[in-house]
Amino acid sequence: MVVRTVALVLGVVFLLIGILGFVPGVTTGEGYLLGIFAVNALHNVVHLVVGVLGIAAYYWERYARLYCQVLGVVYLVIGVLGFIPGITVGGDMLLGIIHVNLADNLLHLVVGAVAAYFGFAPQYSGRVSPTT
Repeated sequence: MVVRTVALVLGVVFLLIGILGFVPGVTTGEGYLLGIFAVNALHNVVHLVVGVLGIAAYYWERYARLYCQVLGVVYLVIGVLGFIPGITVGGDMLLGIIHVNLADNLLHLVVGAVAAYFGFAPQYSGRVSPTT
């Protein structure tokens, strides 16, 4: 049940962030959500998709676990890539497609770690391991 709740919370947060990314005033003219996180249209669409998938995954334990596992691995990789010189184009375009900055990279690492923890931790798998 915990992993389902995590998928739902992450899904709702990502959906809200994706929506807010398109709201003038919340995103500055320079493409910074709340004046902190670098975003562009593709970044916002990714947040919307990740949000919808998280909300959908909530209804099935198996898919909630898979959602957290995939989200965790992908966001950890994206977070690490953001710190590698040469991976960002023009200083702030990860792989030349998604606008990122230090705040984004740190947030991606935190979200990735939380999602991976709940996705891979055995105590949240619903399986009981034998004790010796």
